[in-house]
Amino acid sequence: MNRTTLSLIGAATALAAVTGVATLTGGSPDGADGSAKAAGRMPVERSTLLCPTPTSSEVAGTTYTAFTPRRSGTAAAGGGEGAAALLPAQGPSDDVTGPGAGDDGGKDREGGKDGKGERRSAARGDDTPVLPLKQPGKPVTTDTDRSDAPALIGTADGRFAPGWTVQQTTTIAAGSGRGIMGTACTAPDTDFWFPGASTARGRQDFVHLTNPDETAAEVDLKLYGVRGRLKPSTDESITVPPRATVPVLLSTLTDQRAADVSLRVTSRTGRVGAAVQSADEKTGGDWIPASAEPAADVALPGVPADATSVRLVVFAPGSDDADLKVRLAGRTGSITPAGHESLHVKSGMTAAIDLGDVTKGEPGSLLLTPEGGEGRATPVVAGLRVTRGKGSAQESAFIPATARIDRTATAADNRAKGSTLSLVAPGATARVRVTASAASGGGTPVSKTYTVKGGTSTTVTPPRPASGKGGYAVTVERLSGGAVHASRMLALPQDGVPMFTIQGMPDDGGTVVVPDARQDLSVLNDGRK
Repeated sequence: MNRTTLSLIGAATALAAVTGVATLTGGSPDGADGSAKAAGRMPVERSTLLCPTPTSSEVAGTTYTAFTPRRSGTAAAGGGEGAAALLPAQGPSDDVTGPGAGDDGGKDREGGKDGKGERRSAARGDDTPVLPLKQPGKPVTTDTDRSDAPALIGTADGRFAPGWTVQQTTTIAAGSGRGIMGTACTAPDTDFWFPGASTARGRQDFVHLTNPDETAAEVDLKLYGVRGRLKPSTDESITVPPRATVPVLLSTLTDQRAADVSLRVTSRTGRVGAAVQSADEKTGGDWIPASAEPAADVALPGVPADATSVRLVVFAPGSDDADLKVRLAGRTGSITPAGHESLHVKSGMTAAIDLGDVTKGEPGSLLLTPEGGEGRATPVVAGLRVTRGKGSAQESAFIPATARIDRTATAADNRAKGSTLSLVAPGATARVRVTASAASGGGTPVSKTYTVKGGTSTTVTPPRPASGKGGYAVTVERLSGGAVHASRMLALPQDGVPMFTIQGMPDDGGTVVVPDARQDLSVLNDGRK
């Protein structure tokens, strides 16, 4: 989803108030000639992120990591000083903001009393900012073990806005949903798709809706199964109060039990952040990220080599059916999964197929393309449910259809061990630079360049910062070549369970195209001498 920003178009609006009009097309700044000037790319000036309520479990701990990349050139030129921080949202039934970890509950993972790292109080029940950044290029990390930690609403402006990223990672030691639940905090929007949700028995899927604004938002929730829309059993319209969060259990929206559904979240008024928290009695749980916007060509990067089960869920939101080729892009090329060469998706219906252990010991990325060429292209949304482990030691995570990286993308909360970066180039060969930031406890950034051949995936352990302790961020910068998609897996095994979470890495939207603006007083002349 597109990050909410305030671009320099606002400056053009102010100019219009003074001069009568601002022309957003060619011309020199002083109007001396009529030659057209190309639109420029400038850093965004404001970003908004929303982090859902992490968990209600009494045996869980949550880590938050906030980060803004250092930018050079044009992307670093604007915005002034600025700030970045989050504040607690009001809970669904609270008169005041729900309590958080407080000073005693929050501690930096590597910091502590020796002062190493950026120590910050965890989510509190007051107006104390959470995870305020001091400088771009250095992450800030905090922990909480409170079961009533609230959702967070945050803004970044000035030099902290371009590429601002916040990661929320929760470890649940036991019970339903046991495992790692990770999510990149999302920007507010008006339309989200979540293929891969469920209303089945044994699953508890909650959609968390967070409203960052000062007026209420009216949100519609619709579920679609393999035969079309599931019959609602209650009003699907939800009111989300200002600066508040509301969780909704999907199985309460319908009497039908379905293993695979696609959830659509749309705002009638206002805007919200949306994320689906899935907990399974047998295979753990994770956050289901929103799919990229409907597209005819879809990339789902980062299926781990040891995946024991991969389930693909696709939905066709338009009026036409979709016929798709299914390919797995590996280290040396792309193959077609045996028995699943193509997939037919009926309009308005969810299609799901089990790909089993499709990777066969080699990591890869799933690619969906129109069967029969671009003339038969139908946009779809898609997601993967990936399971690792066997028997009682299973753990699952979700990979969404992930938008390509136009310039940069960042995954925060990387540890000394456990991070894996996946890159896929569906078409032409691409060249990228991967940078590990300084750690929360200091150190210096380290970069490495990779070439991803067309039609292949590259899976690597990302570089780590030189010296310094604590969590760090990994930024992928596309340098040249074709489109590239990325994801990051964080694996934190515990008690024999391969706990893990996967986050897609779409472009961070840190810059926007701004047309050239100039004064044009000629429109005030009515043509008379």
